[in-house]
Amino acid sequence: MRYIIAVFTSRNETLYLANMFKSNGFYSDIINTPKEAGQACGISVRFDERLLPVVQNFLKSKPFRSFYGFFRVYVKGNYRQVERI
Repeated sequence: MRYIIAVFTSRNETLYLANMFKSNGFYSDIINTPKEAGQACGISVRFDERLLPVVQNFLKSKPFRSFYGFFRVYVKGNYRQVERI
């Protein structure tokens, strides 16, 4: 399995992005931020990587000041790899 997470240093902005997904009819999850993603607020928005251009437009449309970055997460069994994109 592979997915993208949007990481913020503000919980409010994380939840705001998740609400943008919902109000625009897209699926996302709120997950605990993997420690490999660095310092953050502790939660991130998880979404299908095909939605990355949509999410980039969301971020351009509002002044997200605490956006830390996008990370691709690969999960296979008990193995997890996190890379910044």
